Amino acid sequence: MIPLSLEEIATVVAGTVVGDPAVTVTAPAVLDGREAQPGGLFVAFDGERVDGHDFAGQAGRAGAVAVLGSRPTELPTVVVPDAQAAVQALAQHVLGRLRDGLTVIGVTGSQGKTSTKDQLGAVLASSAPTIATIANRNNELGVPLTILRAGRDTRFLVIEMGARHVDDIAKLTSRYPLDVAVVTSVGKAHLGEFGSREAIAKAKGELVQGLVPGGTAVLNADDRRVAAMRSLTDGPVVTFGYGDADVQIRDLTLDRLGRPSFTLHTGAGSASFTLPFVGAHQAINAAAATAAALATGVTPDASAAALATASLSKWRMERHDLTGGVTLLNDSYNASPDSTRAALDALLAVQGGRRIAVLGEMLELGQASEAEHRAVGEYAAARADMVIAVGEAVRPLAAGAGERAVALADNDAAIGWLRDHLAAGDVVLVKASRGARLDQVAAALV
Repeated sequence: MIPLSLEEIATVVAGTVVGDPAVTVTAPAVLDGREAQPGGLFVAFDGERVDGHDFAGQAGRAGAVAVLGSRPTELPTVVVPDAQAAVQALAQHVLGRLRDGLTVIGVTGSQGKTSTKDQLGAVLASSAPTIATIANRNNELGVPLTILRAGRDTRFLVIEMGARHVDDIAKLTSRYPLDVAVVTSVGKAHLGEFGSREAIAKAKGELVQGLVPGGTAVLNADDRRVAAMRSLTDGPVVTFGYGDADVQIRDLTLDRLGRPSFTLHTGAGSASFTLPFVGAHQAINAAAATAAALATGVTPDASAAALATASLSKWRMERHDLTGGVTLLNDSYNASPDSTRAALDALLAVQGGRRIAVLGEMLELGQASEAEHRAVGEYAAARADMVIAVGEAVRPLAAGAGERAVALADNDAAIGWLRDHLAAGDVVLVKASRGARLDQVAAALV
C-alpha cells in the first residue's frame, strides 16, 4: 500500500480521526487482526456475531498502526459511518494514484476463475512486480483489499471478481476499471441465485463492459456464451480454447498423475507447456492466463516457464501421497456441476487402483438441484469405482450413481468409512461446495 497518513485517509473516506492524524499507514489493510502487518491498517466491522473493534489490540500486537471503523478503538482510528463504503473509496483513491504504469486485469467466470487468476499471477510476477487476489477474495470487500495491497512498484494488478447477482461486477468495475478482462466460462454455479444461465452470462459480461477505452477482452472461444461477449466491447479481443482461437491448445496429454502437457499456438509463436497441476481442465485455465499475459506483452515462452513451477490456491486439486500408498485429490474448496465433472475426469486420469469419489452437496443450484445432483452421480459412476455421497442433501447423487454409491450421513461417517476401507493404490477425490466442509474429510485423511 502507498503510504497514507490518517489525516489523508480521513479526507478520502469522509471520516474523523480519533488519535494522532500524523500516523502513517504503510502496509496493507486487513479484516482479520491476525493477518495485520507492521504499519498496516485494520478494518473493523460491527457484525451480528462479532464486533471487529474488540480485536484492535490483537491487530496492534501484530503490527497494525491504525483502525478504520465505526467507533474509536485503542489504536488511532478513522471513524466512518460505513466501513465497507470507506474501504471501497480508499481503494478507488489508491488505484487512481497508481494508474500510471499499472495494468489492471480482472478475471471472472463460473468455474476456473481462481485457478486462472493464480496462473496469471504467477506468469506476470515472473515479468514484473505483481499483486493478485489471495485465494478467492473476490467480492465487494475482497476486491478493494486486493487493490490496497498494491504499491508504487506494482506493475500488474490481477483481480478476481465474483458475482451472485446481476450488477455485482458492474459496481466493482465502475470504481475499478480494467485494462484487461478475462472471462473463463458461463456455467451453472450460483444458478439458484441468478435463475438462468442467460442471467449468469449477463453478470459475467459486465467484466468486459468494465474495460477502459481500448482495453482488451480475453474470452473463451469454446464457450458460446463467453464468445458472444465480443459484442460488448469495441476494443481488442483475444480468444483462447481448443477450437478456432487466438491462443489454441493442441496435443494435450496427461502423465500418470493426471498432469497435463500441451502446446499453445499463438500469433506470437508456439510454446510447450507442462503443468504441475492435476486435471486436463487446467490446460484451458493456462490458455486463458497465457492469452491475458500476451495482451500485456508477455511471451508464450515466458508463460510456459512460469507455469512449470506455479501453484494454486488451497484445496484446488491438491495432491497428497498418504501413508499406506493412497493418493488424495483435495478439491474441496467449492463445487458446481461443471467443476465436479472436471474433477471426476481428473480422478479417472490418475493411474492407480480403485478410484473413489467422495462427493458432497453442490450448493446454490435452486430448483435444478435434484436433477443436477442426480446427473453428477451418473457421471461419477462412469468414472469412479465407488461414489461416496456425503449428507442427506446428496441422496439424488447417490441414486444417480446406482450400485457404485455408498450413502453416508455426514463428514464423520465419511472419515470413518474411508479409514476402514482404503487400501494401497486407491485414488480418492474429495469434492463439494464450501458449505459442505468436506475439507474436514480431506484433513482427517492427511
